[in-house]
Amino acid sequence: MSSSSRQSKIAATSPKVTLLDRDQSILAFNERVFDWAHRKDVPLLERLRYLCIVSSNLDEFFEVRAEPHLVACQRKDDKGLFSVASFNRLSQTAHALVKRQYALYNDELMPALEAQGIKIVSHGDRNAAQRRWVRQYFEREVKPLLLPVGLDPSHPFPEVANKSLNFIVRLGGRDAFGRENEIAIVKVPRVLPRMIRMPDKVSGQRNYFVSLSSVIRGNLAELFPGRDVGQFSQFRVTRHSDLAVDEEDVKNLRTALRHGLQHRHYGQAVRLEVSAGCSVHLSDFLLKQFELPEGALYRVPGPVNLVRLTQLIDLLDAPMLCFPTYQSCYPAQLSPGVSFFEKLRTGDVVLHQPFESFDAVLGFLREAVNDPQVLAIKQTIYRTGSDSELMDLLREAVRRGKEVTVVVELKARFDEEANINWSEMLESIGAQVLYGVVGLKTHAKMMLITRREGKQLKRYAHLSTGNYNPRTARLYTDWSHLTADPLLTADVENIFVHLASHSRLPKLNRVLLAPFYLHSKLVEKINDLAQVAASGGEARVVAKMNALTDENIIYALIRAGQMGVKIDLIVRGACMLPAQLPGLTDNIRVRSVIGRFLEHSRVFYFRRNGLEELYLSSADWMNRNMMRRVELAWPVTDAVLRQRIIDEDLIAYLHDGVDAWDLLPDGSYARVEPGTRRAAHGAQAALMGRYHGQDDAGRD
Repeated sequence: MSSSSRQSKIAATSPKVTLLDRDQSILAFNERVFDWAHRKDVPLLERLRYLCIVSSNLDEFFEVRAEPHLVACQRKDDKGLFSVASFNRLSQTAHALVKRQYALYNDELMPALEAQGIKIVSHGDRNAAQRRWVRQYFEREVKPLLLPVGLDPSHPFPEVANKSLNFIVRLGGRDAFGRENEIAIVKVPRVLPRMIRMPDKVSGQRNYFVSLSSVIRGNLAELFPGRDVGQFSQFRVTRHSDLAVDEEDVKNLRTALRHGLQHRHYGQAVRLEVSAGCSVHLSDFLLKQFELPEGALYRVPGPVNLVRLTQLIDLLDAPMLCFPTYQSCYPAQLSPGVSFFEKLRTGDVVLHQPFESFDAVLGFLREAVNDPQVLAIKQTIYRTGSDSELMDLLREAVRRGKEVTVVVELKARFDEEANINWSEMLESIGAQVLYGVVGLKTHAKMMLITRREGKQLKRYAHLSTGNYNPRTARLYTDWSHLTADPLLTADVENIFVHLASHSRLPKLNRVLLAPFYLHSKLVEKINDLAQVAASGGEARVVAKMNALTDENIIYALIRAGQMGVKIDLIVRGACMLPAQLPGLTDNIRVRSVIGRFLEHSRVFYFRRNGLEELYLSSADWMNRNMMRRVELAWPVTDAVLRQRIIDEDLIAYLHDGVDAWDLLPDGSYARVEPGTRRAAHGAQAALMGRYHGQDDAGRD
């Protein structure tokens, strides 16, 4: 069969596969995270932490993904991707997950914590001394910051900020003016801690705590003298919070975003949480105020914001109830005290975070800042946090007279304010600050150092699958790649010039860049492998990423699988490709690994008849990454480094026998059964052990 005939055969192959629902897949991911809160082999406080992580993830899901479903429900649309049916499915799945969360919290985690001497003491369980202390705390610390609002024509329902804690109270009797206005709202200031440790004198030197909501609940009557406090409930509303700015219609993106941030907390309401005992009268009143359907109401038998329980974990000193501390090791390829520039002249270096320390990346930048031969530093910033040593180093580089150029992504979701502040600081001291390309997010992670060496200028680069954020670098798995490869560093230089000048991008040597070539090149590579398989050759794809939702890539994978390509996909979160469908996707396996660290690396491996290609990337296989972001994928050409990445980030995860989940044909996930043989392992635990010379580091 000729090449053109094979291509025609591939193109004509109709996958005939219905893709999985993206939002249901996101919720399924949270079910897998929630499993860690159930696991008895996980330390108790870590189980509570995973419960909080799921709640935080659900908050973001509603803030970003729920609005179109809700709008369709309110309009009574019954067709299309978003409809009354899609809202009902989403609501049913989310309600079931929340119900399971609170069942675990009340029936397992709280009793287990109490058995360890840790207790959140409710109003009804407090003895006389504890009640006196709570009342005194309320009078001293809480009451002065509360301002109850009685609703009447001159005091309409107040603006309630996104995810803020509030009380709604139904009052009896008449107010000071003889009126019967019965509803009052109490907004709880966010400056107050949500968990308060009881002093030893009333706790008996045990780890006893009270929640802020319980402190207020027990003293509500103090806020309404002369009125009868009847029904009441905590409530919390979640609002759509994805900033939308028409970049084509603004003159200053930074100013427009800062203005938008002022309104983010008051977007459209999408979810209402109330206490389980909230009366129908009060819940109906709130639903009407927020213009929400019944399916958006969540009655919870416990704290309306489980995320705040992380404060309890932080207040405890109980190392036996937490994971053993894991200390990242210094990268094996590097030697402390040896110049990064000297090392990179002998070959590339890759770092596997968090098993190897992100401090090496900071060390690379620190050496560049302190080296008088370094003339220029260019870097992208997507998420770096509000307190960052890396940004301090860039500030020092400016002070030392180096040319510093920073491409700051102002639209990094929920990091906009921090990035705006950093951009203003850097600009004020003389750094050149750029904001990328209108309409695109700059998601690529790259740093370029230009150094004078004799009569030449030499470039050194750092490329990464993750952000320049020292805190998340201890929690996320990622790859960092340090290189002096002239072809790769020339590509990075050209990309920075393109982002600054918007000039036509020259042909790149090694880097695949979105939104220009990355998407088409990936599809082309998959299609080429399909041709190889159709000709009887060996063809293989192994790809690891956070999400797989791009339909063109999915259908290319399905066609390639049907032509005989063996495909393994390691997808942490949302995946719309249904694997193992008989006669359709038999050659495609999808698994998700949920571990102690958040899987974040993107690794793409292609093999044809023994020839291997491996790319690291900042991009997931999502349409937004391919078409609406500046993203990089770059090859690892050193055979030794390539094999190391294959061993540690592909093979290890494909053979994970503890923390992996396999995607089933119906879209559900089945956790792999932990093996009874010693060979069964979790990939992350094995890597922690490998880097510290132990067999099973970090697992109880």
